[in-house]
Amino acid sequence: MISAIARIALGVLFLGSGALKLRDPSWPGAARAMGAPRWTVPFIAPVEIVLGAGLAAGVAEPWPAWLALGLLVVFTAALARVLQRPRDERPACACFGRWSSKPVGAGSLLRNGLLAAFAVLALI
Repeated sequence: MISAIARIALGVLFLGSGALKLRDPSWPGAARAMGAPRWTVPFIAPVEIVLGAGLAAGVAEPWPAWLALGLLVVFTAALARVLQRPRDERPACACFGRWSSKPVGAGSLLRNGLLAAFAVLALI
């Protein structure tokens, strides 16, 4: 039961995150400022949407949860790299498009850690 709740919640979150990125014309620039390689930027939001749909629908379990955990590890590593910059040089996260356009901070890492815990719960 807890596994299904975590899986669905994480799926909805990835669906929302991807959709908000697609709706935000400034998001590609924010992704590049975060250090995303230029060639990956057009794929991030669609991958999040497909992954979120797979999680929410329970398709091909447990692979979507494993992929979500891997993606969260990559995103967290990017956030940690940005946190090494001086505070006034940190870009906005834009992890949820304009909805979350605050500069990267320790809370960003905490949020990703919580999301990774949801991915682990989805695997149980």
